[in-house]
Amino acid sequence: MSEISTLLQERIAEDGPLTVAEYMGIALTHHRGGYYMTRDPFGTAGDFITAPEISQMFGELIGLWCAVAWQSMGMPETVNLVELGPGRGTLMADALRAARAVPAFQKAVRPHLVEISPTLTAVQKETLGRLDLPHAPTWSETFAEVPEGPMILFANEFFDALPIRQFERTDEGWFERLVTVDPAGGFCFTLAREETARLGPAPEGSIQEMSPESLNLVKTIGERLAAQGGAALIIDYGHGESGYGDTLQAVRGQEYADVLGQPGDVDLTAHVDFEALADAAEMGGGRCFGPIAQGHFLMALGIEMRAQALLDKANEAQRREIMTAHHRLVHPDEMGLLFKALAVVAPGMACPPGFEAS
Repeated sequence: MSEISTLLQERIAEDGPLTVAEYMGIALTHHRGGYYMTRDPFGTAGDFITAPEISQMFGELIGLWCAVAWQSMGMPETVNLVELGPGRGTLMADALRAARAVPAFQKAVRPHLVEISPTLTAVQKETLGRLDLPHAPTWSETFAEVPEGPMILFANEFFDALPIRQFERTDEGWFERLVTVDPAGGFCFTLAREETARLGPAPEGSIQEMSPESLNLVKTIGERLAAQGGAALIIDYGHGESGYGDTLQAVRGQEYADVLGQPGDVDLTAHVDFEALADAAEMGGGRCFGPIAQGHFLMALGIEMRAQALLDKANEAQRREIMTAHHRLVHPDEMGLLFKALAVVAPGMACPPGFEAS
């Protein structure tokens, strides 16, 4: 039995069944063996592959998006370029490399990475250490520690890993879904004994998901942008409108796994509710654009031209790789439709690139 499994069982024995959010939080980020705390899960040899690992085109376009956002802010002399959950640092590195095309922006940028995992922080420092940057990157474990001042923030596949709570509609009302220990010593779902939420009407058996941590964070981001200026770009997989459904999933070795089967050894995520995120950001004072499909967003930013520029200099093997990556990023049957982009900007800022039609 893994250390995380033992911790979960001890916690349940002491306090009773856990909420799904509590289970996710311990399984993913507990300092004694949480999934993200102990490994580098990214890339072809890991459990999943994110867009920056698929192609440099993704990060380069995000970097240029940030440069245009900086210009729309009035080109402040310094700006914090913040990434939430930076993985290996690949996206930040590609974005900073693209920033060289706008020298004044490159000079203004102060890179800052928000990362809870010591393992991944070490990888990020190695990745960014290969770059010749005007200003050295800084790190913090929480968004609250991001330095004061104007900010451009991006988060790719970050919010899907934040803990969710689940509520199930029964014939007696809405009851929170909990995790407990089954007779065999594993984990299973159960329901709270008393109605724990008063939600809207829905068919019996419906599941309603909420992520208080996500909503609190994006509201804080909206407040920060409204007070100090800037823009934020959130890219993730999920739904554009709030609805019902059980989207909790586990992945290991790039295949789906049992969400309760191997805590600490599998990635746990859930679809992002972009409508709820936008509402929270606007409650904080930000102005939202989108969400729009990732494929449409990248096409609007010029991924076709960037792909062609790379193809013109590529050999046959590289051409196949570029075309495969392009297809995966933008095609509706791949990441193009399920993944979405949401922009949050300070009041008074112009519509950011890629969102003009949203």
